[in-house]
Amino acid sequence: MSLATRVGDVSLPSFILTAAGTSGHGDELSGYGDLAELGAVVTKSLASFAWAGNPAPRVAASGPDMLNAVGLAGPGVDTWRRDHLPALRARRARVVASIWGRSVQEFADAAIAMRGADVVALEVNASCPNLEGRAGIFAHSPELTAEIVTAALAAQLPLWVKLSPNTPDLVEVARAAVDAGAAALVLVNTVLGLAIDIERRRPVLGNGGGGLSGPGILPVALRAIYDCHEALNDTPIVGVGGVACGEDAIAMVMAGACAVEVGTAIFARPRAPWLVARGASDWMARHAVSSVEELRAVAHG
Repeated sequence: MSLATRVGDVSLPSFILTAAGTSGHGDELSGYGDLAELGAVVTKSLASFAWAGNPAPRVAASGPDMLNAVGLAGPGVDTWRRDHLPALRARRARVVASIWGRSVQEFADAAIAMRGADVVALEVNASCPNLEGRAGIFAHSPELTAEIVTAALAAQLPLWVKLSPNTPDLVEVARAAVDAGAAALVLVNTVLGLAIDIERRRPVLGNGGGGLSGPGILPVALRAIYDCHEALNDTPIVGVGGVACGEDAIAMVMAGACAVEVGTAIFARPRAPWLVARGASDWMARHAVSSVEELRAVAHG
């Protein structure tokens, strides 16, 4: 069974990738499987500067799901390129570097710092708070999303723009990202959520609210992929959100994704990306499907 795929001009040997924020900054997962077998390793989001993130506690369980407010902690692009990227490349991993910022200029700075890096694409994490006062989250505004995509073009790399499901304007935001130069869309980021410690009568997380991920958001991600493919069917989509098994990944492809990222499942099972790939291959064998590309968007009829 061929799991190979393309995301725009980027060819990948497998349609299964890791998701940003779930496999560290470097080759942390290499003890659990061959990183070269995966389509790509997507790094934890990086700014142009080091960032400590939010106060603890940063993570809480919600049934099988996870609520997090880590706050994009990271060493900064330059340190990552020096200390972490070489280990990934030594493992023959294809790397997608994720960037973030609190302003349009900070996205530009991170993109410029990534210029010339040995990565196959840049994932632009548009689901960041905008500190310039014009809107709460970049990815909730078509105009602001277009601005940060334009700024990130400075990297001179294919841009995969990661969008938030927490807006009724997702399709319009997606269209704005593509019009501004996005090579692909990454759908979706976490769903806004909150956990309350009823004994302490306070939010569980140190930052108050956070982002919900895990199996519970799979239908949300599938709907986002389906709707954006309907509206922008020539645009490559990378699906993410709630994938725990091969069948989940196949469903995302049928909804319109050409690649799928595995995220929260890694925390419980570090081998999850390889297990998802194996499960997808087994499903394809049972259904006489020779290539995953045959399944893309078939749910649209």
